[in-house]
Amino acid sequence: MKWIIKGVREGLGRLIILIDFIFSPKKQQRTESDQEKINEEVKSIKLYQFYACPFCIKTRRAIKRLNLPIETRNAQSGQYRAELLAGGGEVKVPCLKIESDEGVQWMYESADIIQYLEKRFS
Repeated sequence: MKWIIKGVREGLGRLIILIDFIFSPKKQQRTESDQEKINEEVKSIKLYQFYACPFCIKTRRAIKRLNLPIETRNAQSGQYRAELLAGGGEVKVPCLKIESDEGVQWMYESADIIQYLEKRFS
């Protein structure tokens, strides 16, 4: 039974990805110098995610719409899953890792991540 639910969830995730591809959001336009500044700022931000997770897709759509070249890390397994668990304390996605002079912040919840990115970069 568990594998059936997992299969349905994965299938729905793939369908959402297809719909996202077809109806991709338009990127925010900036001057070249403003975009270069933002490109530099986002080098300290990483998104830990699962490819077919609906909340991760929602977050990636916002990142694309805001025209933020944020590195995404697949936390499904391997090194990035271990980093997420060690740093953030749990394997829950999406999770935004924000590094600054004050330290590292791990932000969970797609709505909180999107609100943070919109406030900081739009």
